Amino acid sequence: MTTWVNPLLSAGCVAPEERGARLSADVLAERLRHLHEQGAVLSTLGTTSGRYVRRLGWEAPVPVFAWSIATDDLKRAFTRSGMPVELGRTTEADALQRRLAPEWNGPVLRPPWWPAWIDDKQQLTTYRFGPAQAPTGLLSFAMKRGERHGMQLTVHDFWASDADTVAEMLAFLALHHTRAPAIHFRRSALPPYPALLHNLHRYRLTAEAWHPWMLRILDLEEAMRLRGWPDHLDTAMPLAIESQDGENWDQYLLEIKGGTGQITKTHTTSEARLTRRQLAVWYAGGYRTATAARLAGVEATSDEALCRLIRTTEHEPWLPDHF
Repeated sequence: MTTWVNPLLSAGCVAPEERGARLSADVLAERLRHLHEQGAVLSTLGTTSGRYVRRLGWEAPVPVFAWSIATDDLKRAFTRSGMPVELGRTTEADALQRRLAPEWNGPVLRPPWWPAWIDDKQQLTTYRFGPAQAPTGLLSFAMKRGERHGMQLTVHDFWASDADTVAEMLAFLALHHTRAPAIHFRRSALPPYPALLHNLHRYRLTAEAWHPWMLRILDLEEAMRLRGWPDHLDTAMPLAIESQDGENWDQYLLEIKGGTGQITKTHTTSEARLTRRQLAVWYAGGYRTATAARLAGVEATSDEALCRLIRTTEHEPWLPDHF
């Protein structure tokens, strides 16, 4: 997903005697104006006030969990293949992250200073997997002393270009079984190739829920251009989308071909209607079936049209805690 760091609003509150005057709404609107002027296409929020920010236009696309798995389970399930592993970040590894992000539901555009800053701030250890000049995996994690004994290992970044690299990286994490009884994946760090996600019943995983992850689309055209789309898809679909002010409906034509997508204004009669909040859920891959979309209130001229709309976002949802 594309978000930008400056200006950043990390927390806010309103004095009790001033509540009801839309001060927080005005502050958020001002932040969004600066973000949009600087080229941001999406806005993400982590908030305890989900109902309030929904009224302002954000939506929580899917439930988000941080997963933990017993390290011994990883050790039994995955073995090293001999893939080269090197310590530290490189420009090639950072380029891998930028290239892989669109294969889910949108790019993550991190500023050049981000890797060194976050490594120092979180005291991360980072490894590259695969050839030195063309790495296929990037893994970063933090370790701290456990409450009773051993260490707590928390994965912050897990980027892999294929299933073999995923298996190698999980096997590498399993090497820490003598020090860390469990591997903790932050909400944004579950392996993208769903080697764990679709095999949860085989492992002793635990889930930790947190405040909802909220999304709002600021620039519709750029959001569609930057999102990752299925390579095999070749479709054109007219849509009616609620305007930013919520007072009108705009007609668009969504076209997807060869892994690229674009949306343009049109006068063609729409086959489906999306509110701004429904648009955010669909964009993030939150509607996994046509039934889920229908239950959420998405309107379509036919079941076939609704199914075609849902098939455009077949990638696994991936929600970054930090841009």
